[in-house]
Amino acid sequence: MLTWKLIPIFELGTLNTNTIHNIMKLKNLLIAAAIFVTSGAQAQDNVITVNTRKPGAVVQPTMYGIFFEDINFAADGGLYAELVKNRSFEFTPDHLMGWQAFGKVEIKNDGPFDRNPHYARLSSTGHGDWWTGLTNEGFFGIGVEKDKEYRFSVYARVPEGKNQMLRVQLIEPYTQAEHQEFATVDVKVTSRDWKKYTAVLKSPKTVDKAQLRLFLCDDNGRSGSGTMDVEHVSLFPVDTWNGHENGMRRDLAQALADMKPGIFRFPGGCIVEGVTLENRYNWKNSVGPVENRPLNKNRWECTFTYRYYPDYFQSYGLGFYEFFLLSEEIGSEPLPVLNVGMACQFQNNDRAHATATEEGLKEYIDDCLDLIEFANGPVDSEWGKVRADMGHPAPFNMKFLGIGNEQWGEPYFKRVKIVADAVRRAHPEIKIIGTSGPDAEGHNFEIGWEAMKRQKADLVDEHFYRPITWFQNEWQRYDLYDRKGPKVFAGEYACHDRGKKYNHAGASIYEAAFITGIERNADIVHMATYAPLFSHVDGWQWRPDLIWYDNLRCAKSASYWVQALFAQNKGTNVLPIQNSNFPAKGEDGVLASSVWDKDNGEVIVKVANTCNEDKQVSIVLDGMKQIGEAKVITLDLSNYDQENTVDQPNLIAPQESTIQGKGASLDLNLKAKNFVVLKIKK
Repeated sequence: MLTWKLIPIFELGTLNTNTIHNIMKLKNLLIAAAIFVTSGAQAQDNVITVNTRKPGAVVQPTMYGIFFEDINFAADGGLYAELVKNRSFEFTPDHLMGWQAFGKVEIKNDGPFDRNPHYARLSSTGHGDWWTGLTNEGFFGIGVEKDKEYRFSVYARVPEGKNQMLRVQLIEPYTQAEHQEFATVDVKVTSRDWKKYTAVLKSPKTVDKAQLRLFLCDDNGRSGSGTMDVEHVSLFPVDTWNGHENGMRRDLAQALADMKPGIFRFPGGCIVEGVTLENRYNWKNSVGPVENRPLNKNRWECTFTYRYYPDYFQSYGLGFYEFFLLSEEIGSEPLPVLNVGMACQFQNNDRAHATATEEGLKEYIDDCLDLIEFANGPVDSEWGKVRADMGHPAPFNMKFLGIGNEQWGEPYFKRVKIVADAVRRAHPEIKIIGTSGPDAEGHNFEIGWEAMKRQKADLVDEHFYRPITWFQNEWQRYDLYDRKGPKVFAGEYACHDRGKKYNHAGASIYEAAFITGIERNADIVHMATYAPLFSHVDGWQWRPDLIWYDNLRCAKSASYWVQALFAQNKGTNVLPIQNSNFPAKGEDGVLASSVWDKDNGEVIVKVANTCNEDKQVSIVLDGMKQIGEAKVITLDLSNYDQENTVDQPNLIAPQESTIQGKGASLDLNLKAKNFVVLKIKK
């Protein structure tokens, strides 16, 4: 019986005299075999032997993180808590997009903010029963909660010098109630000069698709008889993440913090490239006073005609300062990605490129150098002062910079070398991240890696949105990687089934199994981030996604819980493991990884069963004499089509229990399509 079990564990072939002689020379194998026999593990389908004696590679603090891109209305209408769409009347070609105007309304373009010059002029209709005003539809409506407060603000003036009133209402436009409005406040505008006015509305009820209505009134609340100009009309929950006025939606930011991400990549993604270079994400436009950050047309407006949103713009209210601040507050390292002088190659082919000379790329080099100064520079530097003036005199201590998003071929290789060399000369302390392109294999992937090796990139960003069959074929992807050269950043990945590109449990178990291979290879893989991060249920263009939400609620997908369980239990060092029945390429099976958490004195073992049947698994801890009680966190992914939704957000969630050890082993009945995390005090 012992001989029969040793064969799959150690893969030594037939136990002849030479083999036995070799076993006698391998002390650790003998110890593992002895533990195995005394534990009674021969009845198990899988034996996972963990070497707790000698912790291996360091698990980087950045190993598991998050990647933000403004797709699926992830910023405006999502994480960014602003509730008013087109607040500065800058959408094109219709400056009133998102607004319904009534009475006498005119759009002017000589406003107080040079980069957002448009504003609305509200004038008297000349009749007391004809009203002038505006109604804003919000992002798929405006969500408000009972007894919560909402901060209204507006820049306004009365150009004729005659006092006017702005009546501000939250309304439910499609209701059988007597009144559409359910919260009202009056704002008196008294100056010829532009001034900021604020007021707070408290909602007496919860409405998921409310609207904001503004009436021009006189001092007595009748239809206004004068003129008022309004600009940057804004409505925020008072209760934002950490109470920031220009803040994040609390529940969505909390979901990120709860994951305990080690790295935060932003702002994209394809928006870094843009449909054109002029349309790329320009970080310098996203800092400074929020009311003067110019609008940018979101490249995801036009990508999919079958899910088309002509009102998808970037207000830059959620900008680089807010990204850095959020990174700091959730405890992750910031990883900004900047343009390398190339628009999206998929959309432009040879037209995608800026000139590949140092002079032609000067603007892009300056963007990189100025960003480092913004993040890390002293308060008396040009860009360090901008950061300080925004409220953060201390540096953000940025350590990483991505140059280019998902480009490939010689056009990218030439440009990234010029930009990266310039950054290294000025800031050798910054780690440079290049890309292997949009593919996870094949010609462009291979030449991308070779180019990044030649250029001595610190990390290479790999992307793979792939079906289940791909993940089954890649169980040992990183086991086989060259240990010399750049480290790996798995910067965008997600699993889906053919025809089922949504967050169902059947795909998430394969992500869990695959990530055990990332963890086993922490010496070469230093970062990994699932993508995309956010998606509005009424405004998505891409799926699967990590977190889904409507105007008031959010749902953490099964994939979210997979990511969270790895990130919350990443440990400090890899522990070598041996798997008695590691699945062959393209097959289902039991996959595992293990880490030592020196901070908590714990051995953490993660095991995923991708099979359609239960498996008997024995976890053998080589180096421990007696295991007491172990904590078990189970994520049941066995209901293939099941997914968490905003209506049923907790169908899939981790469950905790305990298990008693038997000597130096733990015996598990690992259910089909289940992922477990075991935490064992040493």
